Amino acid sequence: MKSLIILGSTGSIGTQCLDIVRIHRDRFTVSCLCCGKRIGLLREQIEEFAPRMVVVAEEKDAEDLRRDYPDLAVLSGDEGLCEAAAGEGDLVVNALVGIRGLAPTLAAIEAGKDIALANKETLVTGGELVMRRAAEKGVKILPVDSEHSAIFQCLEAAMGNRPASVILTASGGPFRGYSLEQLENVTLAQALAHPNWSMGRKITVDSASMVNKCLEIIEAKHLFGMAPSEIEVVVHPQSIVHSMVRFTDGAVLAQLGTPDMRVPIAYALDWPKRDTTGAPRLDFAALTGGLTFEVPDTNVFRTIPLAYESLERGGTATAALNGANEVLVAAFLAEKIRFIDIQNTLLKVMDRYENTALNTIEDVFAADAAARRMTEEVLSSL
Repeated sequence: MKSLIILGSTGSIGTQCLDIVRIHRDRFTVSCLCCGKRIGLLREQIEEFAPRMVVVAEEKDAEDLRRDYPDLAVLSGDEGLCEAAAGEGDLVVNALVGIRGLAPTLAAIEAGKDIALANKETLVTGGELVMRRAAEKGVKILPVDSEHSAIFQCLEAAMGNRPASVILTASGGPFRGYSLEQLENVTLAQALAHPNWSMGRKITVDSASMVNKCLEIIEAKHLFGMAPSEIEVVVHPQSIVHSMVRFTDGAVLAQLGTPDMRVPIAYALDWPKRDTTGAPRLDFAALTGGLTFEVPDTNVFRTIPLAYESLERGGTATAALNGANEVLVAAFLAEKIRFIDIQNTLLKVMDRYENTALNTIEDVFAADAAARRMTEEVLSSL
């Protein structure tokens, strides 16, 4: 029986993680649930899964929960997340959104806990620190993102053969084939209407802007020890091939399946075992339109090259890129800026950002703060 600490239990990944627990109650228990503001849903989860601890963002919500659940340990804030990540449980599922997932990841590593990682910002901002410390502590980082899980599965099948490159697939989002002029008029509702995947609002916007693929390139570098030149991106609109690995002999291994996040979640939860997930089986005969692949249009989606440029710069460049994007997505979701302003501003900020060395988590947070200030300054001039 494996006990789970779920950071972000009320979000898209967290709720689907609990779907897997429901199917396999003989394999998993829940020791801790953490959420931000969706307290009503958290209460339902407490009733169903009976965790020993919960963490919420606001102390006021924590006080209410302590009153209503006197036998439950209730913590709050970022310190509570770190305490929970290092607390009682076998596997930490980090499904938080944004850079706030970094410190709990490091806390879990220091406690010697394996991590099912859905919080890509952990590796985008502090990948060198995280992977080095995980190796020192003998901690496994099990990817939950569908693309990185696919690569992980292909490498498992490769039996130790090092890949020549990894190939990240991208659906292209709702604006595949758009021109720059068409992106000028994109609405929030359009950006949130992903053609294939059901995801949270932030990652859905990132997918629409292709910044998500930018972040995944950086994540792949750290997860798999690849050079930037060894990471390829292809647009695959059907989202059936989740990613691929290319070898020196010309062979390519691919992982295929219906676009359902329960599959990579379940694999990370119970690696290396496979079991039922509730996801529909892939029906090859129904793929009448075939599977197609194309080169991403970097003349329109101009942020993809930023991933490679940031990796080449090293230091805190990727942390700055992430921080600027978090500010921009929040502004777009609040309908304060246009969709096109996301990539236009990112390009400006990264052009101006003065890179610094990355040696500690404090360096990450300093770069993040600097990038956020710079982004706000650029936005104020729009």
